[in-house]
Amino acid sequence: MSTLYVNVGTVAALTAFGLLLRARLAAPSPLITDCSHVARSADDAEFDEHDVVIVGGGTAGCVLAARLSERPDLRVLLIEAGQSGNALAESRTPAAFAQLYHGPHEYNLWTEPQQHAANKKRFWPRARLLGGCSAINALMAHYGAPSDYDEFATIVGDESWSWKNFEKYFRKFENYSPDPRFPHVDASLRGSYGPVTVGYHAHIWEGSPLFVDAAVNAGVPFSPDFTTSNGTLGTNKVLTYIDSHGRRVSAESAYLTPHVLARPNLKVVTLARVTNILFDSSSGTPRAVAVEFANSTNRASRFRARARKEVIVCGGAIHSPQILMLSGIGPAPLLKKHNIPVVIDSPGVGANLLDHLAFHLRLKDKRGVSLNFTKPYDLTSTYRLLSAIAQYQISGTGPLSSNVGEAAAFFRSDDQKLFPPAEYNNDIEDTTSAPNAPDIEIVLVPAVLEDHGTPLETGLHGYTLVTTLLRPTSAGTIRIKSADPWDDPLIDPNYLATQHDIDTLIRGVRGAYKIAHTAPLTDITEVGSTHPLLDHHFDRLSDDELGEVIRNRAETLYHPFGTCAMGKAGNLAAVLDPQLRVRGALGLRVCDASVYPKLVSGHTTAAVLAAAEKLADIIKAEYPTTV
Repeated sequence: MSTLYVNVGTVAALTAFGLLLRARLAAPSPLITDCSHVARSADDAEFDEHDVVIVGGGTAGCVLAARLSERPDLRVLLIEAGQSGNALAESRTPAAFAQLYHGPHEYNLWTEPQQHAANKKRFWPRARLLGGCSAINALMAHYGAPSDYDEFATIVGDESWSWKNFEKYFRKFENYSPDPRFPHVDASLRGSYGPVTVGYHAHIWEGSPLFVDAAVNAGVPFSPDFTTSNGTLGTNKVLTYIDSHGRRVSAESAYLTPHVLARPNLKVVTLARVTNILFDSSSGTPRAVAVEFANSTNRASRFRARARKEVIVCGGAIHSPQILMLSGIGPAPLLKKHNIPVVIDSPGVGANLLDHLAFHLRLKDKRGVSLNFTKPYDLTSTYRLLSAIAQYQISGTGPLSSNVGEAAAFFRSDDQKLFPPAEYNNDIEDTTSAPNAPDIEIVLVPAVLEDHGTPLETGLHGYTLVTTLLRPTSAGTIRIKSADPWDDPLIDPNYLATQHDIDTLIRGVRGAYKIAHTAPLTDITEVGSTHPLLDHHFDRLSDDELGEVIRNRAETLYHPFGTCAMGKAGNLAAVLDPQLRVRGALGLRVCDASVYPKLVSGHTTAAVLAAAEKLADIIKAEYPTTV
């Protein structure tokens, strides 16, 4: 999701004294930055030993570290390349996360030029922080369609991944409390004891309820709750991962609490990057026995830590396949090209790269109520920003507690109520997981932005409808550039390579335009605007003309998936089995967004949290307690 450009420097200046005092009084951090405290030098014949080594402290890594260390007999080591996200105001403040882009807490990755999308490179933000992308995302608590998980279960040949069996893991992480403003939510269908706050604590821009009503009037049904067995078609305000104080709830803040970090059997190392997984092949089948890693600021010094039971790779859809390939697991021709000894020839590693591609429909706000003041440009906008900062500091409410993507509509490209047959051909390939699952999402953003968070024009009042392709048929690859672990991998999502994808996005943009020009959203939309940077002329474009605009301007919604996918035995593209074990190896698993064989029809954080909760239960059952 794009986000608002919030001047966090101003926030910090107003609260510097309080933060300094708090830092002086704070206890020493339980996070470890000296690698020698948990591992031996790679030159040492001895290894420091742990039961489970988790590679990457992102969304899944935090869950696994917390859940596995609940068992006192399991010694857990978590290794993360970044620092704590909790320590950063830009992460904690919901509307401020884009301030972290292109900085030291983000990898600053770019795709290869996209052949079918104007031959442009696209920026792909990925967090270098504990909590991973849950520390820099738009906090939308949405799980996909229930039928997505039934489809996954069929693909991998394991009913434990079906919705009826897997739903319990969403409820396990949830901590939902009812909100009287949203009486339609059935709280009995939600979890209430988990570590992750899910609710309606975010700011609600005045245009959000107008969007929901306009979507209903345009033909999208109202949905009381997107995230239950009743399905995800419909429109409403979105649930968020924001607590009652208006602060981001990341995987780190939810799972790596001070109580958890105080466990003697859990060690969390930050500012350290895993460079290689080590194997013992003496028994014939390679077993992962250790990892090699280095401090992010001193790459020359390498350390090794042994894993007696499991190495779990949680690097995300980009870095997990990179780590596997650097360690000798991947397509054999590619490994040989870079002189990496082949441990397992696994052609699916780095393949099947899927992502949600989005187009930002830019519209004029005639009432001047958009949140364009977050980068002030005159006295009025400066006053509004200072007021918002004060409100947030005092009560945790107001515009800075907005998750930016405040309301959403999920629908199908063949919905005849929204797209009447007399006006639209219903000849787009159906790639949904079921007849009641969507292939398009529209997200309302209360500002007009470009380049992942920068205001489109100083002083311009407007809003954005982010049109998202939920079930693409175009797939790409992650490939290592060299055998150097510090080299960023080559990212090629292969956007818009199929006719289906461009046709569905065109249909989605038409739907978004219709909603923007339907009452009561027309109370805000300046229907007759001729502003050259806005999109009020799209009704006059042919599908071919609109398609060219989309190919030029479409951007990621930050949901890469599928690059170490599960699958059935005998499927050469299946990197993992349904227990997330790397096929052909012992003691090695992957858990993150890379494990799913297809994209969910919505937002991805919850799918990763739930997969990690499930894997924690699998591992605990596989290694019975010894105390």
